[in-house]
Amino acid sequence: MLPTADPYLPGHGDRSWSALHYDLVLDYAVEDNRLRGEARITARAETELNRIVLDLAGLAVAKVTIDGRAPGKYAARGDRFVLTPRSTIAAGTEFTMMVKYAGVPRPTVVDPHGDAGWEELTDGVIVAGQPHGAPTWFPCNDRPDDKASYTISVTTQPGYTVVANGTLTGRIRRGSGETWTYRQEEPMSPYLATVQIGRYDLTAVEPGACEVPITIAAVPGTRWEPAFGAQAQIMDAFVRLFGPYPFPTYTVVITDDDLEIPLESQSLSTFGRNFLDPAWELNRLVAHELAHQWFGNTVTAAAMRDIWLHEGFACYAEWLWSEESGHASAAAWAEHHHRSLAAKPRDLILGDPGAADMFDDRVYKRGALTLHALRRRIGDETFFALLAEWVRRHRGGTVATADFQALAEELSGQELAGFFDAWLYRVELPPRP
Repeated sequence: MLPTADPYLPGHGDRSWSALHYDLVLDYAVEDNRLRGEARITARAETELNRIVLDLAGLAVAKVTIDGRAPGKYAARGDRFVLTPRSTIAAGTEFTMMVKYAGVPRPTVVDPHGDAGWEELTDGVIVAGQPHGAPTWFPCNDRPDDKASYTISVTTQPGYTVVANGTLTGRIRRGSGETWTYRQEEPMSPYLATVQIGRYDLTAVEPGACEVPITIAAVPGTRWEPAFGAQAQIMDAFVRLFGPYPFPTYTVVITDDDLEIPLESQSLSTFGRNFLDPAWELNRLVAHELAHQWFGNTVTAAAMRDIWLHEGFACYAEWLWSEESGHASAAAWAEHHHRSLAAKPRDLILGDPGAADMFDDRVYKRGALTLHALRRRIGDETFFALLAEWVRRHRGGTVATADFQALAEELSGQELAGFFDAWLYRVELPPRP
């Protein structure tokens, strides 16, 4: 029986070990979607290890070592890869795995979430990692609470731009290929790792008062300014509300294909060309994806049952930006969505919605309503101090709903168990805040 780390993601993750750093060296041929990779994973044994389980979907392993030596044996088992060390690895020991692999990467389908992972575009690639797509392009310990630093190096044909997490540290042309290297120093969950490849121009946006470097990656001629021109202003607003931006840079990728939804990943977001319309119903998602850098990326739910800590917070950030930018107030959005939720089925527990409903729109809207109700309960000064302290205290870490309740009670001096029980663990919708 192979391990499952999170019941919302069956068949993914192994709690007996943790990754500390991923060094990924990839070679990708755009014309036939072929990927060759070498992953060096610095890891730590959390328990005594006689077996190591890696998540790797649809790619063939050519060679593997543990601390430079071949393991006793290894074998693929479905979308997992099982290594047997030559000798037991003691708990607390650090070790290094090297895996060479190759194949034609494709999205993997996991019920009830649909497909995710490495996907060909008309002329390029996107990686949609959430919630189970990381193993489609690199071997990993695919659990949200296993955060590590990353180095991602991708070689592909000249004429293509590679965008990945973190800071671009190298771009080298060698013969018929060009290598792009990115370094993500801040801890990152596997599902937030990404690679985006396309014929993109990289345009630096004039930074705002907080001076965070912002880059737009889009095909030449894309008129991105009407929809994405306010990135610096949104960044400034969120820095004021939530505290310092948690990463060195922020990049927005705009593909030359339509995408069903924007894609969240650490230090960057990806939108399709169908999001170039500046109408609020689409443009609100520009703010939503940026807010995830605080809520979801640097502060990450340790278990997917607490996904409201990502989506409810990012949704409420949309309402805050609406108010900041002269559109409807957060209170008006709360009233609107309370009416909407009151008309929908009441069969969802926000604090544990179940795998099938973890991305249900009610998680987003009721999560945001919970925050607005909390704001009314404890007052603006304490509420916004709570958001900033939540990020400061848990930056780079993982959290649970109980942590947020505890901090809210600490800062407000109020007992809030009844409040959180009503909003998070009852199906009935509380009265409008």
